Amino acid sequence: MTVTPLTGALARRPVAGPGRGSAGEPATGDRPPRSTAVIVILAATGILVAAMQTLIVPLVPELPELLHTSPVNASWAITATLLGASVAVPVAGRLGDLYGTRRLLLISITFLIAGSVLGALAGSLPLMVTGRTLQGFGTGAVPLGISIMREVLPAHRLGSGIAVMSSSLGVGAAIALPLSAAVAQQMDWHTLFWVPSVLGLVVALLILWIVPASPPGTRARFDAVGALGLAAGLVCLFLAVSLGGARGWGSETALGLLATSVAVLTSWAWWELRHRSPLVDLRASARRPVLMTNLASVMIGFAMYAQALAAPQLLHLPVSSGYGLGRSMVETGLWLAPAGLAVMAFSPLAARLSAARGPRTTLVAGSVVVAAGYGTAAFRMGGTWDILMFTTVIGAGVSLAYAAMPALIMDQTPASASAAANGLNSLARSLGTAFAGALTGVVLVGAATGPPAVPSEADFRTVFLLGAVAALLAAVCAIAVPAHRTPSDSKRNGLFKMRP
Repeated sequence: MTVTPLTGALARRPVAGPGRGSAGEPATGDRPPRSTAVIVILAATGILVAAMQTLIVPLVPELPELLHTSPVNASWAITATLLGASVAVPVAGRLGDLYGTRRLLLISITFLIAGSVLGALAGSLPLMVTGRTLQGFGTGAVPLGISIMREVLPAHRLGSGIAVMSSSLGVGAAIALPLSAAVAQQMDWHTLFWVPSVLGLVVALLILWIVPASPPGTRARFDAVGALGLAAGLVCLFLAVSLGGARGWGSETALGLLATSVAVLTSWAWWELRHRSPLVDLRASARRPVLMTNLASVMIGFAMYAQALAAPQLLHLPVSSGYGLGRSMVETGLWLAPAGLAVMAFSPLAARLSAARGPRTTLVAGSVVVAAGYGTAAFRMGGTWDILMFTTVIGAGVSLAYAAMPALIMDQTPASASAAANGLNSLARSLGTAFAGALTGVVLVGAATGPPAVPSEADFRTVFLLGAVAALLAAVCAIAVPAHRTPSDSKRNGLFKMRP
Protein backbone atom coordinates (compact mmCIF):
# COMPACT_ATOMS: atom_id res chain seq x y z
CA MET A 1 0.00 0.00 0.00
CA THR A 2 1.19 3.53 -0.79
CA VAL A 3 -0.15 6.80 0.43
CA THR A 4 -1.06 9.51 -2.06
CA PRO A 5 -1.63 12.97 -0.56
CA LEU A 6 -4.58 14.90 -1.82
CA THR A 7 -4.24 18.61 -2.40
CA GLY A 8 -5.63 20.68 0.48
CA ALA A 9 -7.95 18.15 2.03
CA LEU A 10 -9.30 16.94 -1.30
CA ALA A 11 -10.33 13.70 0.32
CA ARG A 12 -12.64 15.42 2.77
CA ARG A 13 -16.20 15.01 1.73
CA PRO A 14 -18.43 18.07 1.78
CA VAL A 15 -21.23 18.09 4.27
CA ALA A 16 -24.64 17.07 3.11
CA GLY A 17 -26.75 19.94 1.90
CA PRO A 18 -29.44 20.96 -0.59
CA GLY A 19 -29.23 18.91 -3.73
CA ARG A 20 -26.69 16.52 -2.20
CA GLY A 21 -26.68 12.88 -1.33
CA SER A 22 -25.83 11.48 2.04
CA ALA A 23 -22.12 11.52 1.22
CA GLY A 24 -22.25 15.15 0.30
CA GLU A 25 -22.03 14.64 -3.47
CA PRO A 26 -24.26 16.83 -5.60
CA ALA A 27 -26.94 15.28 -7.68
CA THR A 28 -25.55 14.05 -11.00
CA GLY A 29 -27.70 16.32 -13.09
CA ASP A 30 -26.70 19.60 -11.42
CA ARG A 31 -23.05 18.93 -10.50
CA PRO A 32 -21.23 20.53 -13.48
CA PRO A 33 -23.17 23.81 -13.67
CA ARG A 34 -23.40 24.26 -9.90
CA SER A 35 -19.73 23.52 -9.24
CA THR A 36 -18.54 25.75 -12.05
CA ALA A 37 -20.88 28.58 -11.12
CA VAL A 38 -19.85 28.46 -7.45
CA ILE A 39 -16.15 28.56 -8.36
CA VAL A 40 -16.65 31.44 -10.79
CA ILE A 41 -18.67 33.65 -8.44
CA LEU A 42 -16.45 32.99 -5.43
CA ALA A 43 -13.32 33.65 -7.49
CA ALA A 44 -14.89 36.85 -8.81
CA THR A 45 -15.56 37.87 -5.21
CA GLY A 46 -11.92 37.22 -4.33
CA ILE A 47 -10.71 39.26 -7.30
CA LEU A 48 -12.95 42.19 -6.35
CA VAL A 49 -11.80 42.11 -2.72
CA ALA A 50 -8.13 41.82 -3.68
CA ALA A 51 -8.45 44.70 -6.14
CA MET A 52 -9.00 47.03 -3.19
CA GLN A 53 -5.33 46.58 -2.21
CA THR A 54 -3.98 48.28 -5.34
CA LEU A 55 -7.06 50.29 -6.30
CA ILE A 56 -5.49 53.67 -5.57
CA VAL A 57 -1.84 52.88 -6.34
CA PRO A 58 -2.01 54.94 -9.58
CA LEU A 59 -3.15 57.89 -7.45
CA VAL A 60 -0.24 57.69 -4.98
CA PRO A 61 1.69 60.66 -6.47
CA GLU A 62 -1.47 62.84 -6.42
CA LEU A 63 -2.94 61.72 -3.09
CA PRO A 64 -1.33 64.47 -0.96
CA GLU A 65 -2.86 67.16 -3.17
CA LEU A 66 -6.20 65.38 -3.56
CA LEU A 67 -6.58 64.84 0.19
CA HIS A 68 -4.89 68.06 1.30
CA THR A 69 -2.28 66.32 3.43
CA SER A 70 1.40 65.34 3.52
CA PRO A 71 2.88 62.40 1.54
CA VAL A 72 3.52 60.42 4.74
CA ASN A 73 -0.06 60.89 5.96
CA ALA A 74 -1.45 60.13 2.50
CA SER A 75 0.21 56.69 2.63
CA TRP A 76 -2.43 55.76 5.23
CA ALA A 77 -4.95 55.56 2.41
CA ILE A 78 -3.10 52.36 1.42
CA THR A 79 -2.06 51.12 4.86
CA ALA A 80 -5.60 51.44 6.27
CA THR A 81 -6.93 48.79 3.87
CA LEU A 82 -4.16 46.39 4.80
CA LEU A 83 -4.76 47.00 8.49
CA GLY A 84 -8.50 46.48 8.12
CA ALA A 85 -7.84 43.19 6.34
CA SER A 86 -5.44 42.03 9.05
CA VAL A 87 -8.09 42.56 11.73
CA ALA A 88 -11.07 41.29 9.74
CA VAL A 89 -9.94 37.97 8.28
CA PRO A 90 -9.52 35.93 11.49
CA VAL A 91 -12.69 37.41 12.96
CA ALA A 92 -14.73 36.73 9.82
CA GLY A 93 -13.36 33.19 9.60
CA ARG A 94 -14.30 32.35 13.17
CA LEU A 95 -17.75 33.90 12.85
CA GLY A 96 -18.24 31.94 9.64
CA ASP A 97 -17.51 28.67 11.46
CA LEU A 98 -20.02 29.60 14.16
CA TYR A 99 -22.87 31.25 12.24
CA GLY A 100 -22.54 30.16 8.61
CA THR A 101 -19.95 31.00 6.00
CA ARG A 102 -22.28 32.41 3.34
CA ARG A 103 -23.86 34.79 5.85
CA LEU A 104 -20.46 36.16 6.84
CA LEU A 105 -19.40 36.33 3.19
CA LEU A 106 -22.33 38.64 2.48
CA ILE A 107 -21.49 40.77 5.52
CA SER A 108 -17.90 41.10 4.28
CA ILE A 109 -19.13 42.29 0.88
CA THR A 110 -21.40 44.77 2.65
CA PHE A 111 -18.37 46.26 4.38
CA LEU A 112 -16.63 46.57 1.02
CA ILE A 113 -19.63 48.36 -0.51
CA ALA A 114 -19.91 50.76 2.44
CA GLY A 115 -16.20 51.55 2.31
CA SER A 116 -16.34 52.15 -1.43
CA VAL A 117 -19.23 54.59 -1.05
CA LEU A 118 -17.33 56.51 1.65
CA GLY A 119 -14.25 56.62 -0.59
CA ALA A 120 -16.35 57.94 -3.44
CA LEU A 121 -17.62 60.76 -1.22
CA ALA A 122 -14.24 61.51 0.38
CA GLY A 123 -12.45 64.80 -0.07
CA SER A 124 -10.26 64.63 3.02
CA LEU A 125 -7.93 62.12 4.63
CA PRO A 126 -10.10 61.02 7.62
CA LEU A 127 -13.07 60.03 5.47
CA MET A 128 -10.80 58.33 2.95
CA VAL A 129 -9.00 56.32 5.64
CA THR A 130 -12.35 55.26 7.13
CA GLY A 131 -13.60 54.09 3.74
CA ARG A 132 -10.36 52.27 2.94
CA THR A 133 -10.47 50.50 6.32
CA LEU A 134 -13.99 49.26 5.62
CA GLN A 135 -12.83 48.05 2.21
CA GLY A 136 -10.14 46.10 4.03
CA PHE A 137 -12.79 44.45 6.20
CA GLY A 138 -14.13 42.89 3.01
CA THR A 139 -10.98 40.79 2.70
CA GLY A 140 -12.57 38.26 5.02
CA ALA A 141 -14.43 37.06 1.93
CA VAL A 142 -11.37 35.12 0.71
CA PRO A 143 -11.00 32.57 3.56
CA LEU A 144 -14.78 32.33 3.74
CA GLY A 145 -14.91 31.52 0.03
CA ILE A 146 -12.31 28.78 0.43
CA SER A 147 -14.30 27.30 3.30
CA ILE A 148 -17.51 27.39 1.25
CA MET A 149 -15.76 25.49 -1.53
CA ARG A 150 -14.79 22.82 0.97
CA GLU A 151 -18.43 22.56 2.00
CA VAL A 152 -20.15 22.41 -1.39
CA LEU A 153 -17.73 21.23 -4.09
CA PRO A 154 -17.23 17.58 -5.01
CA ALA A 155 -13.77 16.20 -4.20
CA HIS A 156 -12.53 16.16 -7.81
CA ARG A 157 -13.25 19.89 -8.22
CA LEU A 158 -11.97 21.06 -4.84
CA GLY A 159 -8.25 21.26 -5.67
CA SER A 160 -8.68 23.42 -8.75
CA GLY A 161 -11.37 25.50 -7.05
CA ILE A 162 -9.15 26.32 -4.07
CA ALA A 163 -6.23 27.15 -6.38
CA VAL A 164 -8.37 29.58 -8.36
CA MET A 165 -9.87 31.17 -5.22
CA SER A 166 -6.53 31.58 -3.50
CA SER A 167 -4.87 32.97 -6.63
CA SER A 168 -7.66 35.51 -6.97
CA LEU A 169 -5.77 37.58 -4.38
CA GLY A 170 -2.89 38.05 -6.80
CA VAL A 171 -5.13 38.39 -9.85
CA GLY A 172 -7.26 41.13 -8.30
CA ALA A 173 -4.28 43.10 -7.04
CA ALA A 174 -2.61 42.92 -10.47
CA ILE A 175 -5.51 43.65 -12.83
CA ALA A 176 -6.71 46.54 -10.68
CA LEU A 177 -3.61 48.51 -11.65
CA PRO A 178 -4.29 49.02 -15.38
CA LEU A 179 -8.03 49.40 -14.90
CA SER A 180 -7.75 51.92 -12.08
CA ALA A 181 -5.05 53.80 -13.97
CA ALA A 182 -7.30 54.14 -17.01
CA VAL A 183 -10.23 55.30 -14.88
CA ALA A 184 -8.09 57.77 -12.92
CA GLN A 185 -6.63 59.30 -16.07
CA GLN A 186 -9.82 59.54 -18.11
CA MET A 187 -12.44 60.21 -15.41
CA ASP A 188 -12.87 61.81 -12.02
CA TRP A 189 -10.87 59.84 -9.44
CA HIS A 190 -13.97 59.26 -7.31
CA THR A 191 -15.12 56.87 -10.05
CA LEU A 192 -12.51 54.43 -8.72
CA PHE A 193 -14.76 53.97 -5.70
CA TRP A 194 -18.17 54.09 -7.37
CA VAL A 195 -17.25 51.14 -9.63
CA PRO A 196 -16.50 48.66 -6.80
CA SER A 197 -19.65 49.87 -5.01
CA VAL A 198 -21.74 48.70 -7.97
CA LEU A 199 -19.70 45.54 -8.56
CA GLY A 200 -19.97 44.66 -4.88
CA LEU A 201 -23.76 44.86 -5.06
CA VAL A 202 -23.79 42.64 -8.16
CA VAL A 203 -21.52 40.09 -6.48
CA ALA A 204 -23.72 40.02 -3.36
CA LEU A 205 -26.82 39.30 -5.45
CA LEU A 206 -25.00 36.52 -7.34
CA ILE A 207 -23.88 34.95 -4.07
CA LEU A 208 -27.49 34.91 -2.84
CA TRP A 209 -28.60 33.33 -6.11
CA ILE A 210 -25.81 30.82 -6.79
CA VAL A 211 -23.96 29.91 -3.60
CA PRO A 212 -25.82 27.44 -1.34
CA ALA A 213 -26.49 28.58 2.20
CA SER A 214 -24.31 26.83 4.76
CA PRO A 215 -25.68 25.69 8.12
CA PRO A 216 -24.26 27.13 11.35
CA GLY A 217 -21.30 25.25 12.71
CA THR A 218 -20.47 24.17 16.24
CA ARG A 219 -22.32 25.63 19.21
CA ALA A 220 -19.90 28.01 20.88
CA ARG A 221 -19.69 31.61 22.00
CA PHE A 222 -17.73 34.08 19.93
CA ASP A 223 -14.52 35.21 21.61
CA ALA A 224 -15.18 38.96 21.61
CA VAL A 225 -12.34 39.69 24.04
CA GLY A 226 -9.93 37.83 21.79
CA ALA A 227 -11.12 39.75 18.74
CA LEU A 228 -10.68 43.11 20.48
CA GLY A 229 -7.27 42.12 21.83
CA LEU A 230 -6.02 41.02 18.42
CA ALA A 231 -7.32 44.19 16.79
CA ALA A 232 -5.70 46.44 19.42
CA GLY A 233 -2.37 44.61 19.20
CA LEU A 234 -2.24 44.75 15.41
CA VAL A 235 -3.22 48.43 15.27
CA CYS A 236 -0.41 49.34 17.68
CA LEU A 237 2.06 47.20 15.75
CA PHE A 238 1.30 48.78 12.38
CA LEU A 239 1.25 52.27 13.84
CA ALA A 240 4.70 51.58 15.29
CA VAL A 241 6.01 50.46 11.90
CA SER A 242 4.52 53.39 10.01
CA LEU A 243 5.37 56.12 12.53
CA GLY A 244 8.81 54.62 13.11
CA GLY A 245 9.70 55.32 9.51
CA ALA A 246 8.27 58.82 9.59
CA ARG A 247 9.54 59.99 13.01
CA GLY A 248 12.49 57.69 13.56
CA TRP A 249 12.66 54.13 14.87
CA GLY A 250 14.04 55.38 18.18
CA SER A 251 11.29 57.92 18.75
CA GLU A 252 9.24 57.69 21.93
CA THR A 253 6.04 57.31 19.93
CA ALA A 254 7.30 54.36 17.88
CA LEU A 255 8.89 52.60 20.85
CA GLY A 256 5.83 53.18 23.01
CA LEU A 257 3.49 51.73 20.39
CA LEU A 258 5.77 48.75 19.85
CA ALA A 259 5.93 48.05 23.58
CA THR A 260 2.14 48.37 23.83
CA SER A 261 1.70 45.98 20.92
CA VAL A 262 3.96 43.37 22.53
CA ALA A 263 2.12 43.68 25.86
CA VAL A 264 -1.35 43.49 24.28
CA LEU A 265 -0.53 40.55 22.00
CA THR A 266 1.14 38.67 24.86
CA SER A 267 -1.96 39.13 27.00
CA TRP A 268 -4.10 38.15 24.03
CA ALA A 269 -2.13 34.90 23.59
CA TRP A 270 -2.55 34.13 27.31
CA TRP A 271 -6.30 34.63 26.96
CA GLU A 272 -6.58 32.54 23.81
CA LEU A 273 -4.72 29.60 25.37
CA ARG A 274 -7.23 29.50 28.23
CA HIS A 275 -10.47 30.19 26.35
CA ARG A 276 -12.77 27.24 25.62
CA SER A 277 -13.61 28.55 22.17
CA PRO A 278 -10.74 30.85 21.17
CA LEU A 279 -10.71 33.17 18.21
CA VAL A 280 -7.43 31.53 17.13
CA ASP A 281 -6.43 28.04 18.21
CA LEU A 282 -2.83 28.86 19.10
CA ARG A 283 -1.96 25.29 20.03
CA ALA A 284 -2.99 24.01 16.61
CA SER A 285 -1.34 27.01 14.97
CA ALA A 286 1.94 26.24 16.73
CA ARG A 287 2.21 22.80 15.13
CA ARG A 288 5.08 22.82 12.66
CA PRO A 289 3.11 22.31 9.41
CA VAL A 290 0.67 25.13 10.21
CA LEU A 291 3.27 27.45 11.73
CA MET A 292 5.73 27.11 8.85
CA THR A 293 2.97 27.55 6.27
CA ASN A 294 1.75 30.71 7.96
CA LEU A 295 5.28 32.11 8.26
CA ALA A 296 5.80 31.43 4.57
CA SER A 297 2.50 33.21 3.91
CA VAL A 298 3.77 36.33 5.69
CA MET A 299 6.88 36.34 3.51
CA ILE A 300 5.00 35.77 0.25
CA GLY A 301 2.46 38.44 1.17
CA PHE A 302 5.35 40.86 1.64
CA ALA A 303 6.95 39.84 -1.66
CA MET A 304 3.70 40.12 -3.59
CA TYR A 305 2.86 43.61 -2.39
CA ALA A 306 6.32 45.21 -2.42
CA GLN A 307 6.63 45.08 -6.21
CA ALA A 308 2.97 46.08 -6.61
CA LEU A 309 3.87 49.37 -4.91
CA ALA A 310 7.39 49.91 -6.30
CA ALA A 311 7.06 48.91 -9.97
CA PRO A 312 4.25 51.39 -10.82
CA GLN A 313 6.22 54.28 -9.33
CA LEU A 314 9.32 53.27 -11.25
CA LEU A 315 7.35 53.30 -14.50
CA HIS A 316 5.57 56.56 -13.70
CA LEU A 317 8.49 58.70 -12.49
CA PRO A 318 9.75 61.25 -15.03
CA VAL A 319 12.74 60.44 -17.24
CA SER A 320 14.47 63.51 -15.81
CA SER A 321 14.98 61.58 -12.56
CA GLY A 322 17.65 59.54 -14.36
CA TYR A 323 15.94 56.17 -13.85
CA GLY A 324 12.19 56.80 -14.14
CA LEU A 325 10.52 55.73 -17.37
CA GLY A 326 7.99 58.56 -17.73
CA ARG A 327 4.97 56.40 -18.53
CA SER A 328 1.43 57.66 -18.10
CA MET A 329 -0.85 56.02 -15.56
CA VAL A 330 -2.62 54.03 -18.28
CA GLU A 331 0.66 52.91 -19.86
CA THR A 332 1.94 51.95 -16.42
CA GLY A 333 -1.09 49.78 -15.83
CA LEU A 334 -0.83 48.10 -19.24
CA TRP A 335 2.85 47.26 -18.75
CA LEU A 336 1.96 45.63 -15.42
CA ALA A 337 -1.13 43.78 -16.68
CA PRO A 338 0.81 40.65 -17.79
CA ALA A 339 1.71 40.04 -14.15
CA GLY A 340 -1.99 39.63 -13.39
CA LEU A 341 -2.42 37.35 -16.39
CA ALA A 342 0.51 35.25 -15.14
CA VAL A 343 -1.20 34.81 -11.77
CA MET A 344 -4.35 33.65 -13.54
CA ALA A 345 -2.55 31.40 -16.04
CA PHE A 346 -0.43 29.58 -13.47
CA SER A 347 -3.32 28.79 -11.13
CA PRO A 348 -4.33 25.54 -12.94
CA LEU A 349 -0.67 24.53 -13.13
CA ALA A 350 -0.40 25.03 -9.38
CA ALA A 351 -3.36 22.69 -8.78
CA ARG A 352 -1.86 20.01 -11.03
CA LEU A 353 1.59 20.33 -9.44
CA SER A 354 0.09 20.05 -5.96
CA ALA A 355 -1.90 16.97 -6.96
CA ALA A 356 1.21 15.32 -8.43
CA ARG A 357 3.92 16.39 -5.97
CA GLY A 358 2.09 17.82 -3.00
CA PRO A 359 1.36 21.44 -2.05
CA ARG A 360 4.67 21.78 -0.18
CA THR A 361 6.56 21.35 -3.45
CA THR A 362 4.31 23.94 -5.08
CA LEU A 363 4.97 26.43 -2.28
CA VAL A 364 8.75 25.91 -2.48
CA ALA A 365 8.70 26.30 -6.26
CA GLY A 366 6.59 29.44 -6.11
CA SER A 367 8.85 31.03 -3.50
CA VAL A 368 11.97 30.33 -5.53
CA VAL A 369 10.38 31.79 -8.67
CA VAL A 370 9.42 34.96 -6.76
CA ALA A 371 12.98 35.27 -5.42
CA ALA A 372 14.36 34.89 -8.96
CA GLY A 373 12.05 37.64 -10.19
CA TYR A 374 13.18 40.01 -7.45
CA GLY A 375 16.83 39.13 -8.02
CA THR A 376 16.39 40.15 -11.63
CA ALA A 377 14.56 43.34 -10.63
CA ALA A 378 17.36 44.51 -8.35
CA PHE A 379 19.82 44.67 -11.23
CA ARG A 380 17.61 45.11 -14.32
CA MET A 381 15.09 47.91 -13.90
CA GLY A 382 16.26 50.31 -16.57
CA GLY A 383 13.60 49.67 -19.19
CA THR A 384 9.91 48.88 -19.54
CA TRP A 385 10.66 45.39 -20.89
CA ASP A 386 12.80 44.69 -17.84
CA ILE A 387 9.92 45.63 -15.56
CA LEU A 388 7.47 43.59 -17.64
CA MET A 389 9.75 40.58 -17.32
CA PHE A 390 10.38 40.63 -13.59
CA THR A 391 6.80 41.52 -12.57
CA THR A 392 5.49 38.65 -14.73
CA VAL A 393 7.95 36.21 -13.16
CA ILE A 394 6.97 37.38 -9.68
CA GLY A 395 3.29 37.03 -10.59
CA ALA A 396 3.81 33.43 -11.74
CA GLY A 397 5.59 32.58 -8.48
CA VAL A 398 2.92 34.24 -6.36
CA SER A 399 0.25 32.20 -8.16
CA LEU A 400 2.01 28.93 -7.33
CA ALA A 401 2.58 29.92 -3.70
CA TYR A 402 -0.90 31.31 -3.05
CA ALA A 403 -2.56 28.21 -4.48
CA ALA A 404 -0.57 25.89 -2.21
CA MET A 405 -1.12 27.63 1.13
CA PRO A 406 -4.81 26.78 1.78
CA ALA A 407 -4.16 23.17 0.77
CA LEU A 408 -1.39 22.86 3.34
CA ILE A 409 -3.54 24.48 6.03
CA MET A 410 -6.60 22.32 5.39
CA ASP A 411 -4.51 19.15 5.46
CA GLN A 412 -4.12 19.93 9.18
CA THR A 413 -7.56 21.33 9.96
CA PRO A 414 -10.93 19.71 10.75
CA ALA A 415 -13.87 20.86 8.67
CA SER A 416 -15.51 22.52 11.70
CA ALA A 417 -12.61 25.00 11.96
CA SER A 418 -11.93 25.44 8.25
CA ALA A 419 -12.91 29.09 7.91
CA ALA A 420 -11.03 30.13 11.04
CA ALA A 421 -7.88 28.30 9.91
CA ASN A 422 -8.04 29.86 6.46
CA GLY A 423 -8.73 33.19 8.12
CA LEU A 424 -5.53 32.88 10.12
CA ASN A 425 -3.61 32.02 6.97
CA SER A 426 -5.13 35.01 5.20
CA LEU A 427 -4.17 37.09 8.24
CA ALA A 428 -0.58 35.92 7.76
CA ARG A 429 -0.67 37.06 4.15
CA SER A 430 -2.27 40.33 5.17
CA LEU A 431 0.44 40.85 7.78
CA GLY A 432 2.99 40.44 5.01
CA THR A 433 1.26 42.92 2.72
CA ALA A 434 0.81 45.37 5.60
CA PHE A 435 4.50 45.23 6.47
CA ALA A 436 5.32 45.60 2.78
CA GLY A 437 3.11 48.67 2.55
CA ALA A 438 4.63 50.23 5.64
CA LEU A 439 8.27 49.42 4.89
CA THR A 440 8.00 50.22 1.19
CA GLY A 441 6.46 53.55 2.15
CA VAL A 442 9.33 54.18 4.55
CA VAL A 443 11.97 53.36 1.91
CA LEU A 444 10.37 55.12 -1.06
CA VAL A 445 8.49 57.98 0.62
CA GLY A 446 10.39 58.53 3.85
CA ALA A 447 13.75 58.57 2.02
CA ALA A 448 12.55 60.73 -0.87
CA THR A 449 14.52 63.88 -1.62
CA GLY A 450 13.59 66.92 -3.62
CA PRO A 451 11.85 69.05 -4.61
CA PRO A 452 10.21 67.28 -6.19
CA ALA A 453 10.38 64.64 -3.47
CA VAL A 454 11.20 61.39 -5.27
CA PRO A 455 12.97 58.22 -4.11
CA SER A 456 16.39 57.37 -5.51
CA GLU A 457 17.28 54.44 -7.74
CA ALA A 458 19.05 52.85 -4.76
CA ASP A 459 15.79 53.04 -2.79
CA PHE A 460 14.00 50.96 -5.41
CA ARG A 461 16.87 48.48 -5.45
CA THR A 462 16.55 48.17 -1.66
CA VAL A 463 12.84 47.32 -1.98
CA PHE A 464 13.56 44.65 -4.58
CA LEU A 465 16.32 43.08 -2.49
CA LEU A 466 13.97 43.01 0.51
CA GLY A 467 11.43 41.19 -1.67
CA ALA A 468 14.05 38.63 -2.72
CA VAL A 469 15.04 37.98 0.89
CA ALA A 470 11.39 37.57 1.90
CA ALA A 471 10.78 35.05 -0.90
CA LEU A 472 13.87 33.03 0.04
CA LEU A 473 12.74 32.95 3.67
CA ALA A 474 9.36 31.68 2.44
CA ALA A 475 11.13 28.85 0.60
CA VAL A 476 13.02 27.92 3.78
CA CYS A 477 9.77 27.86 5.78
CA ALA A 478 8.09 25.73 3.10
CA ILE A 479 10.95 23.21 3.14
CA ALA A 480 10.44 22.90 6.91
CA VAL A 481 6.83 21.74 6.36
CA PRO A 482 6.62 17.92 6.62
CA ALA A 483 6.26 16.30 3.20
CA HIS A 484 3.34 14.12 4.26
CA ARG A 485 1.63 12.61 7.26
CA THR A 486 2.06 9.11 8.57
CA PRO A 487 -0.38 6.47 7.27
CA SER A 488 -2.03 6.19 10.70
CA ASP A 489 -2.71 9.93 10.77
CA SER A 490 -4.02 9.70 7.24
CA LYS A 491 -6.55 7.02 8.09
CA ARG A 492 -7.72 8.83 11.22
CA ASN A 493 -8.21 12.23 9.58
CA GLY A 494 -9.32 11.11 6.12
CA LEU A 495 -6.86 13.45 4.43
CA PHE A 496 -5.19 10.86 2.22
CA LYS A 497 -6.46 8.29 -0.17
CA MET A 498 -5.02 4.78 0.04
CA ARG A 499 -4.27 2.95 -3.14
CA PRO A 500 -2.53 -0.35 -3.90
